[in-house]
Amino acid sequence: MNKDKDKALVVFENKDIRRVWHDNQWWFVIKDVVTVLTGSVNPTDYLKKLRKRDNSLNDVFKGGGQIVPPLGFEFDTKGGPQLILCWNIMGLLRLIQSIPSKKAEPFKRWLAKVGYERIQEIEDPELAQKRMKELYRQKGYSNEWIEKRVRGIAVRDELTDEWANRGVKTNKEFSILTAEISKATFNMTPSEYKEFKGLEKQNLRDHMNDIELILTMLGEATTTKFTKERNSQEFAKIKKDAHDGGDVAGATRKDIEKRLDKTIISKDNYLDEPESQKRKKLR
Repeated sequence: MNKDKDKALVVFENKDIRRVWHDNQWWFVIKDVVTVLTGSVNPTDYLKKLRKRDNSLNDVFKGGGQIVPPLGFEFDTKGGPQLILCWNIMGLLRLIQSIPSKKAEPFKRWLAKVGYERIQEIEDPELAQKRMKELYRQKGYSNEWIEKRVRGIAVRDELTDEWANRGVKTNKEFSILTAEISKATFNMTPSEYKEFKGLEKQNLRDHMNDIELILTMLGEATTTKFTKERNSQEFAKIKKDAHDGGDVAGATRKDIEKRLDKTIISKDNYLDEPESQKRKKLR
């Protein structure tokens, strides 16, 4: 199973909140929730002080009472994979009781909404794709870009499912294989590429242009083909497939650059100006 599939960003009042699907429910990153509700620049410190002055909340964190305590889940961060405390909806509702915030009631309604939407998406997977497209539109992406991004997600999912079926389990192994494709395609690992584009926590692919997305898809789709055709089982062989798949995309990139007589790897990102606006300027 692709561990990335069940992790996703959601947005509350233009603020990103990380979450993970576990035990048939969403678990949200507590630090992100605290930031949204309080505006604190140091949510970890805020939470520590909150637990000190609210003994009953502290007891819940330790496993007291009827509410399941927070759990740690691994997320990719700027400093590498880290375990971050998350809580389910019931736990967050208890947390909100201790945080004086005008956003408490809207946030409660939002929690109920995203929880219900996940149940709908399990029953009808097409809803998830529709909601994803709408979210990208709200962020200022063009329909042309969105179609490529969504297709790229499907290609990525097929690849990571194939890896998982062949024994790739840890986030570190997924990261190594992904970096192998990226290095061969763009001559940069994903972390190097993010730095090149001036990104930090943002999703790299959300800041790729059309040709970068297409080359990424080519590298990953070719890797999937190699792994299936070669019936690769050992990690070393799967890693070679990743390198070879990226190499195919890299050769395509170099051929395009040779014909254009310029690089197609872009430092551009969509932090300050939406993709749709930048696209209009290029027309």
